[in-house]
Amino acid sequence: MNAMDVMVRAVITIKPDDTVAKAVDLFAKHDISALPVVDDNDTVVGIISEADLVHREEIGTEVQRPWWLEAVTPASTLAKEFAKSHGRRVDEVMANHVISASEDTPLAEIATLLERHRIKRVPILRDGKLVGIVSRSNLIQALALPQIVTNAHPGASTNNDRIIRLDLLDRLAGEAWTSFGERNVIVRSGVVHLWGLVSSEAERKALAALAEEVPGVVRVSDEMIPAY
Repeated sequence: MNAMDVMVRAVITIKPDDTVAKAVDLFAKHDISALPVVDDNDTVVGIISEADLVHREEIGTEVQRPWWLEAVTPASTLAKEFAKSHGRRVDEVMANHVISASEDTPLAEIATLLERHRIKRVPILRDGKLVGIVSRSNLIQALALPQIVTNAHPGASTNNDRIIRLDLLDRLAGEAWTSFGERNVIVRSGVVHLWGLVSSEAERKALAALAEEVPGVVRVSDEMIPAY
């Protein structure tokens, strides 16, 4: 499986000149912990995460050092820390170096990037433009899939799965009655795996029915949990 098979396409982003307050609001509103930063051409220029906002002067958590240690700390380090704790714009606190991957990057390589750089998600780029994001949870979902044996050619099966997933995601986007996230949809050998929390038993049944209507679907594996 590659990045395109599990990535979330509808990625919440932010602009470099947006405020840190807006980033915080988006974190809370969408229950996410990081935002890719894109310019007016949708090119990724950085990423801002909750970790960038841990040491803030508003909450009294900025880095504090004894005077003698601060005296030997490089000025560039002190300046960077000051910007992180006092900056009001996203470009003042964001990480400029973005660890990214392409749509055809194998999940094994994505896992290596996450581990090596100690990050929680990898933006997926096409010609520098953001097309999706893969997080640790996406990898865990893929790992949770049963190993399904198929007689079809592996390449053909993979392409069919991708077509089914894209078709299903397009159908979900057109339904006003659900906000079921694409991070909860993986297709393997024609089997659609749906999991995660949904608002009601009625929504659970409707989502399963919607998936069953997609051409090429062999079966729907319903692993959703309705909220009561």
